[in-house]
Amino acid sequence: MFGMKKRKTKSVIKGVVLWTLLTSVMLVIYGLSIPTQVMSRASLDQSCTLSVSKSWQNNFTIPRLSTKNKSAVCSPKVNIMFMKTHKTASSTLLNILFRFGEKNKLKFAFPNGRNDFFYPSPFLCSQVKDYQPRECFNIVCNHMRFNAQEVAKLLPLDTVYITILRDPADLFESSFHYYHRAVPLTWRISGEDKMTEFLRSPWTYYSPEAYNSFYLRNLLFFDFGFDNNLEADDSFVVRAIQTLSEHFHLILIAEYFEESLVLLKETLCWTIEDLLFFKFNVRQRSQVSRLTPELRAKALNWNGADWRLYQHFNSTFWTRVHTFGEKRMEQEVKELRRRISEMKAICIEGESAVEAKFIQNKNLLPWQPVGESSILGYNMKKDIDPKYRTLCRKMLTPEIQYLSDLGVSLWLTRLWGWLKSAIY
Repeated sequence: MFGMKKRKTKSVIKGVVLWTLLTSVMLVIYGLSIPTQVMSRASLDQSCTLSVSKSWQNNFTIPRLSTKNKSAVCSPKVNIMFMKTHKTASSTLLNILFRFGEKNKLKFAFPNGRNDFFYPSPFLCSQVKDYQPRECFNIVCNHMRFNAQEVAKLLPLDTVYITILRDPADLFESSFHYYHRAVPLTWRISGEDKMTEFLRSPWTYYSPEAYNSFYLRNLLFFDFGFDNNLEADDSFVVRAIQTLSEHFHLILIAEYFEESLVLLKETLCWTIEDLLFFKFNVRQRSQVSRLTPELRAKALNWNGADWRLYQHFNSTFWTRVHTFGEKRMEQEVKELRRRISEMKAICIEGESAVEAKFIQNKNLLPWQPVGESSILGYNMKKDIDPKYRTLCRKMLTPEIQYLSDLGVSLWLTRLWGWLKSAIY
């Protein structure tokens, strides 16, 4: 018994030492790679030129009829800012934007060297690959810590701003399990169920200044550029919600993803073909913790600012659904699901996701959390009708591989992947 405890203690110490070394290396690399730029107020001279972006709109020569008013003509929107939040089905939406932008030869503002805009640092224009002042882009969609003034410099005035939220209790559960090995605060939590132990007494383990601590509290608030340690009753939380209401044209809700896409289709004047999707970053069921009512209440209380944010925009979301029409929404969701089922039958071997170890084509292997292989992926059918082969491949390609296909350098992301694989 003593020998077993001794070996376990050595294993824990070894893990801590390796992680300390890994974290130190990544922090040095991160510091060396962050672009240098002095923060400044956006001005007309710094903003992109609207006339440049209008040339992209001319790619669409066939106007589309609005489904709401057949006599009205609308053109698909091509200037889009998607604020990609963490653990909210945002990778699934990202694949939709990648395919639409690639198909229509739109101009993406991509990061340089990695798959995000140097998150968790606030976004700066200098983080964009080949950025030149006053240059217009059509789509910004990679992870960032939102900075409205800097983002506005990249996009024309007619840009549609969208984002997505998720129930904060479920988001906390997902974030805790996905990132806990990358958050040193969690390493000293004892027991098998670290999340439950954390929620019993968060301040025993949490420190706002600790490395990567933002993953453990009000992650949505942090992603939007606000202080994630504000309490729910802080007056600034109300002001922050109002600020987001003014910046974003549409806020999607992850729990109602299909309904959200229908509203997105209406907002962007896209077709249903533009919004077909397969789910990405889905975990094995065995890796998802069931939140008891007590744990759920604790998670919502701990993430009170996010909960207030979510409640507000969940309410405005259903107001939009009511305006759109409940019956009409039901019909459109049914049709979207039917089309997705058709594509699953055409593209996916077995028509469902599989564990990472069963994915035959490593180019379709999704990015995994540190020390785990809990994220499911897909096997593409081998006998696909040639007219669907390209679409199927793109619909099944995870974020990292798709970025590479689009010409993005990911040397930092790949180095991080190599280091974490070397340790585990």
